[in-house]
Amino acid sequence: MCLGIPGRIIETWQEAGTTMARADFAGEQRRICLAYLPDVVAGDHVMVHMGFALTTVDAETADSTLALMREYGVLASVAPTEDSAS
Repeated sequence: MCLGIPGRIIETWQEAGTTMARADFAGEQRRICLAYLPDVVAGDHVMVHMGFALTTVDAETADSTLALMREYGVLASVAPTEDSAS
C-alpha cells in the first residue's frame, strides 16, 4: 500500500529541464519533483509519494487528509499553521 502525503507548494523552479518545488508538509518543508504536474504553482496543494507530486487536491481535502493522518497516528499531532488555511 502506498501513502501519499498532501503538501502545499511554496516555490517552483526548473532544474535540468524538470520542474521542481519546495513544499510544506504539515510544517516540514521538502524538495519535490513536479515532473508529472509541471503547471503547478505556489499555493497549490498536491499529493506526494516518494518525492513526486502525483495529483493536485484542494485545500480542504489536503487539510482533512492531514487531520485524518494525525488522528490515526501517521503524522505528529501539531496544530495547522496559518499558511495552511490559505
